[in-house]
Amino acid sequence: MSWSTSTLWWLAAGVLVAAELATGTFYLLMVALGVAAGALAAHAGLSGTAQVLWAAVVGAGATLAWHLHRSRAPKAAPAEANRDVNLDIGQTVHVPAWLPDGTARVSYRGAAWQVRLAAGKPALGGEHVIVALHGSELVLAPLAGPQRP
Repeated sequence: MSWSTSTLWWLAAGVLVAAELATGTFYLLMVALGVAAGALAAHAGLSGTAQVLWAAVVGAGATLAWHLHRSRAPKAAPAEANRDVNLDIGQTVHVPAWLPDGTARVSYRGAAWQVRLAAGKPALGGEHVIVALHGSELVLAPLAGPQRP
């Protein structure tokens, strides 16, 4: 059984897509795009050298384009302060009063939590927003806008 060159290119693209699914390396999809371009070049009847060149140019171009896109994207917040990682970030809690060391105990989600005031924030009682979690300690900042009783 003899397989055509385009079939081999498509098989290689499929292997790269499967490898990307197994590893989560998005760059492998960019390389798979290049290999698919090689398959299309084979369908067009181009020579083996032209197929490899098309695969290399498209794969490298897609990889470079993705790299530039990722480098210009805003950086994600660290996990301790990232709402995509921890859904408590952004929730509000009421702090009756702060201790001199900048900590307090508050009731949140039906349990008592140790909280710490975010650096540089005023230690005023009232509504605060959760800005980060350090272990089991909530880091709070005063809620923007008027304080509620």
